[in-house]
Amino acid sequence: MKVEKTFEGRNNAKKGDWAQIFQVVLKPSQRAPQLPDDTAKVPLTCLVKGFLTDDADLGDMVTITTAIGRTISGKLVAINPSYNHSFGAPLPGFMRIGSEVRRILKDVS
Repeated sequence: MKVEKTFEGRNNAKKGDWAQIFQVVLKPSQRAPQLPDDTAKVPLTCLVKGFLTDDADLGDMVTITTAIGRTISGKLVAINPSYNHSFGAPLPGFMRIGSEVRRILKDVS
């Protein structure tokens, strides 16, 4: 897992900082036998965000406390991580649905 620098360029974090860890949940040998071969060959991993319980540097093994109070250990990969998810590119067919529904409702009334 790639270790990221923070937007402030810091490599070290203080106790209580918001952070993200990387954790191997299952090694390939522990994965279910019915998985496709390409999936079974790689570990099952996760990224978890939470508050650091101690000072640490990027790449260190750390413990965090999540927003719901779980305590989890893993490799520190980001300090003050951003949310970078999306719902993907808009689907052209869906872009016209609103105007089409309004037209249909106008024609019905």
